[in-house]
Amino acid sequence: MKIVVLAGGTSTEREVSLVSGMEVYKALKARGHQVVLVDVYLGCPDVDPAAVFDIERDWTAGIKAIGEESPDLDAIKALRVDGDKHFCGPNVLEICAASDIVFMTLHGANGEDGKLQAMFELNGIAYTGEDHVSSAVCMDKALGRAVMAAAGIKVPAGRELLLGEDPGKVEYPSVVKVNNGGSSVGVYFVHNDAEFKEALKASKKYCDRVVIEKMIVGREFTCGIVDGKALPLVEIKPIEGGYDYKNKYQAGKTSEICPAPLDEENTQKIQRIAEKAGKALHIRVYARLDFLMDKDGEVYCLEANTIPGMTPTSLIPQEAAAVGIDFPSLCEKIIEVSLKVR
Repeated sequence: MKIVVLAGGTSTEREVSLVSGMEVYKALKARGHQVVLVDVYLGCPDVDPAAVFDIERDWTAGIKAIGEESPDLDAIKALRVDGDKHFCGPNVLEICAASDIVFMTLHGANGEDGKLQAMFELNGIAYTGEDHVSSAVCMDKALGRAVMAAAGIKVPAGRELLLGEDPGKVEYPSVVKVNNGGSSVGVYFVHNDAEFKEALKASKKYCDRVVIEKMIVGREFTCGIVDGKALPLVEIKPIEGGYDYKNKYQAGKTSEICPAPLDEENTQKIQRIAEKAGKALHIRVYARLDFLMDKDGEVYCLEANTIPGMTPTSLIPQEAAAVGIDFPSLCEKIIEVSLKVR
């Protein structure tokens, strides 16, 4: 197959996306596919879109390991050769249109939120993952939790707040999350009014809305679903501090145990919740859902990620490996299911 792996972009998860893209590119190329890796924002100004799959080059050249801090997006935007006139860089749409399918490894805003998916649908371009509606709902934390709650899935008590509005009374401890964030960027744990005000101030650089949730203290799990079926659970235990951007992507910072050391009853309970949430959110291809279990055994679903990471430390590849699905096979399975549902 002729496959475009689409990565990069301008979200806070840009570096994660590029490394995910690199891993998918290498896996699919090893399986004999014709594969190119394209940065959706910077594009490919030096290639002929009609001949792109015949070019012999290392499309991963220049991709670096994920840093401890989220990227400097202003510096990235300064690299754009056409002056940032459009989100898609030079030749991106033409290259995607020449492919059999676009493998989406874009995390966060302008990639995971349904905008590109809608554009591809209008232009008849096949792509992996969820459609534009499901992508948009899951990316919007307030909307996603509302859909899950309406389906009878327990979520932490919380509410949405438009920045600048009177927040009213806030109970502590709480978690403040930017409404469209990912990779734990824009997540703040607050214990008093001073920390809450600082969290709202910091959130303004990401978006104009936040979700305020009751802090659930307990064990953290994640569960992937592929083609409607749950994978084994992973239990997440940061070595020090919380499961933030640094601890997610720096090797050795977090203990990720798969299959999770949890009894069969509770394992199946979380897997069934993941499958139920997937149906409620219209997830048809694959996603990763995050959970917390408190000391009383109550399970809370936090959110669904419709383009989960595919980096060396990412969780869905670990879950798939636990049931004998190697990484290249997982990538091909995602393509197979994506083509089946459209």
